[in-house]
Amino acid sequence: MLQNTGKLAGCTLFITGASRGIGKAIALKAARDGANVVIAAKTAEPHPKLPGTIYTAAKEVEAAGGRALACVVDIRDEQQVGDAVQKAIDKFGGIDILVNNASAISLTGTLETPLKKVDLMLGINLRGTYVTSKLVIPHLLKSHSPHILNLSPPLNLNPVWFKNHTAYTMAKYGMSMCVLGMAEEFRGQIAVNALWPKTAIQTAAMDMLGGDGISKQCRTSDIMADAAYAVLSQPKDFTGHFLIDEDVLKEQGVRDFEQYAVQPGHPLLADFFLDEAPESLVGQMEQHGATPAFKPPPSSSASPSSGGPIESTFNAIRGVINEDVVKLTQGIYQFDLSGENEGLWFLDLKSGAGSAGQGQSPVKADVVMAMDSGDFSKMFAGKLKPTMAFMSGKLKIKGDMTLALKLEKLMGRMNKAKL
Repeated sequence: MLQNTGKLAGCTLFITGASRGIGKAIALKAARDGANVVIAAKTAEPHPKLPGTIYTAAKEVEAAGGRALACVVDIRDEQQVGDAVQKAIDKFGGIDILVNNASAISLTGTLETPLKKVDLMLGINLRGTYVTSKLVIPHLLKSHSPHILNLSPPLNLNPVWFKNHTAYTMAKYGMSMCVLGMAEEFRGQIAVNALWPKTAIQTAAMDMLGGDGISKQCRTSDIMADAAYAVLSQPKDFTGHFLIDEDVLKEQGVRDFEQYAVQPGHPLLADFFLDEAPESLVGQMEQHGATPAFKPPPSSSASPSSGGPIESTFNAIRGVINEDVVKLTQGIYQFDLSGENEGLWFLDLKSGAGSAGQGQSPVKADVVMAMDSGDFSKMFAGKLKPTMAFMSGKLKIKGDMTLALKLEKLMGRMNKAKL
């Protein structure tokens, strides 16, 4: 872990979404220097599925050696943000650092994303970041070491990072555009930078996206806290950078990154927005000496099979499809499976009561999905999330992405039927 140097002693940090996850980890890192931390988040009462509240986080900050102010804040609400900023000024006398951490995510396509969810993501990620920055900046201008740090990615305009979740990417890139603009607007006055993880980070959001088993492919939030600490310790002329946590720490002399792994030695899942295409995540893992669990060794017995686990999966599929499923889906799927049980299979959810079988689809498929046969069985058994399979390169999709998303509902039916 990166050692604390005391550079943030006496500084006041205003951190959005600091009741849990990366935001709280940054708060605790600063607290070990003796910093003041404003925990600006919505969770005042315990959540049934998510850990921590602003008050439990405040206690942890104080136990770590800092001073804390817990504020109930929905950053979409200008008045609530303004009130929290004023409370911070009244208690601590100023604000030196703003960490825009709060964020909302929905990895869904345009037709599958309700406008309410679009408004939520744009409201928190883009507008919330902008509003909080606008209201804190007048106080940062009075500080000797002012910083704004947005937890947002580099502006990678490759269309692959838009096509599957346009609304989320627009909202998240909105945070990055705030960095791009404000860094120039306040150059020489305030350091404005972005920080993004090289790998997936174990958080409540990642657990929801990846389900069981995703955590062992992640690093802990400590790596982001250490990287943020290094950035926030820089002078104010260090500005306008889109930084990656691992790169920041390498510059600080850190060489052992296994210490940040949830399960040391296990292959890590690279984060979004960093590669040219989701499929290249496998290559990135291999470049760092990992052997992706979803890339099995070559098998000499990779001959087509008409039985075994794939046949069992399709028998289960036949058991849940009917005219209602066909009416709701209206798509034909082709599965190109590799590995131990390689072969072609099809699923017709466009006509009659639906059909499924081995071989080429009699009618041209709307969606072609290519993946390892073992991962295919896991996906339909509910053990592998399709979204994570696609983003990690396990699943390659050609054709209608909307129909690909609809297939996830069928998997949900099968899971309920206890495949």
